[in-house]
Amino acid sequence: MWMEKLTSGVLRVLTPLGSRYIQLSFSQRIYLLWIFRHFPILPQKVLSPRQQQLIDQLCSQDDRFLSLMHPSELDVPIIGTLEHRPPVVVESVPPIDVAAKSPLADLRQRS
Repeated sequence: MWMEKLTSGVLRVLTPLGSRYIQLSFSQRIYLLWIFRHFPILPQKVLSPRQQQLIDQLCSQDDRFLSLMHPSELDVPIIGTLEHRPPVVVESVPPIDVAAKSPLADLRQRS
């Protein structure tokens, strides 16, 4: 199985739109086999900055994606699966002064 992955393996990237399959060069396949040597699926945040940069470069090149109508059409081995999720943006909410908003605050001011 290692030889098949080395000669013709692809990287599967799980995106919010579904799975995408990326064709790789020989050196990229070797490098990704090393990254996925212990785990078949990894979240992107566990990768080093260099590894994340490689994944971002691969995902930005549209000519590397395999066009598949259905995942069962894929007859090449998958080197690994990467969970490529966009970062979640959390809006900052200004803090609420609870003491000023409470009904007891009016009583305290009157006293």
